[in-house]
Amino acid sequence: MLQYAFPLLAVLIWAGNTVVSKLAADAIFPAEIGFYRWLLAGVLFTPFLLRPVLANWAAIRPHLGKIALLGILGMATYQSLAYYAAHLTSATNMGIILSLMPMMALALSIAMLGQQLTAGALAGAILSFAGVLIVVSEGSVGRLFAHGIGLGDALMLVANLAYALYSVLLKKWQLKIPATQLLYVQILVAILALLPLYLLSPKTGVNSTNLPYILFAGIPASMVATLAWIHAVGRLGPSRTAIFFNLLPVFTAVIAALVLREQLAGYHVLGGLLTLAGVVLSGRWPMPLTVGGRARDAV
Repeated sequence: MLQYAFPLLAVLIWAGNTVVSKLAADAIFPAEIGFYRWLLAGVLFTPFLLRPVLANWAAIRPHLGKIALLGILGMATYQSLAYYAAHLTSATNMGIILSLMPMMALALSIAMLGQQLTAGALAGAILSFAGVLIVVSEGSVGRLFAHGIGLGDALMLVANLAYALYSVLLKKWQLKIPATQLLYVQILVAILALLPLYLLSPKTGVNSTNLPYILFAGIPASMVATLAWIHAVGRLGPSRTAIFFNLLPVFTAVIAALVLREQLAGYHVLGGLLTLAGVVLSGRWPMPLTVGGRARDAV
């Protein structure tokens, strides 16, 4: 049972960080916390990982271009857009939209990795899309067509897409580099990528109000959760570990209700359940789609 503690801990921390992102919106500019987060993680990781990375540099160097793209997508783009989104939408919305990420990754896997399209994937995609549509339209699809999607929700969808692409590329390339070293180099890339935005953006500076948010983002969310997730993948495998990600919207909604006093509306419950059901269905109904009695070729 101990092995299940690792993915549960990671998801719980990431759900908490979604709420922290919302709390930080009034205390620090997005470009600041995005930069400080990875700078802090990079500084704290350096005593433990710099020497191993330098010793393994001959194996790392040929893959620097790929590692740079991974760092930009998974660390810089995804996290920065989430901080900007926190200014414009609720933590509950952010958590539910985040639950769409496994479906996005599945769709990209079908397109980029030749993974076979299954009945579960198609039905799950429809259910998940319907769920997110209900959430971003606040239960009124007609309102969505009349006024469009909110900017905060749109930013979260783009952030999701960036991280889904990151996940698929990580699987596609399967870089033969120890996970902790790969993570460390990606963090260094994120620091460099976010530096110009940090320098050009307005700043509040680090103070007693925003320091706890920076510390939470930099240590539990960037270091503890990531290492726990890596450990879980090693113990349980990627497929079994990924199932725990489905708990993210539930944990986020509960923490947001307790900490932010966000009201859980009916459309949140319905949209969240549909999105969650879609993700679960995609993995539980593996029957390949058939055309003319034969399984469809992978996309």
